Amino acid sequence: MSDKATEIANLLGPTVESLGLELLGVEYLTAPGGATLRLYIDVPVAEQPDRIVNIDDCERVSREVSAQLDVEDPISANYTLEVSSPGVDRPLFTLEQFERAIGESAKVTLKLPQDGRRRLQGEILAVDAEQGTVTFQVDNFQFTADVENIDKARIMPDWAALGLAPSKPTGPAPKQGGKASKKPTNKPAAKKPRAE
Repeated sequence: MSDKATEIANLLGPTVESLGLELLGVEYLTAPGGATLRLYIDVPVAEQPDRIVNIDDCERVSREVSAQLDVEDPISANYTLEVSSPGVDRPLFTLEQFERAIGESAKVTLKLPQDGRRRLQGEILAVDAEQGTVTFQVDNFQFTADVENIDKARIMPDWAALGLAPSKPTGPAPKQGGKASKKPTNKPAAKKPRAE
């Protein structure tokens, strides 16, 4: 998370917790004409998987957080507030979240290049809380990144295991229906008889 996103997460975390939810993290995205402040919320780990975030949770958090942001005013520019559930491709912001996701694949973007790369995709192997690092299996080697250098990270869902992978067609390709294709020719069209 950026410094601004971390500041806002620290500010809003207790408010989200008071509503019985967990603030996973914050994205603060600036653009010409205004910024987007995106909050990712989830139910506490102890209540999963019996309870999931629903639209009512997002609306409650949005109302409470909007009021707090109006009072605290941490963002001077115009912005749009979005409150979202994490979804199956959940974002990862903290070492604790990476630890919960050990064994899963993640797509990661680094703030600064490391070992010649800024993007990587691989299985989360280990988390070292003392060192503040996350180790990934990338292709055939292990890649250890400092959590402070991770700009964005998302779980890569196993769509096949979720039963959501597109099925591959089997058998011959379907034939094109409709009109038979005609080859262009330079011959004139047959003359139609004219009524006299």
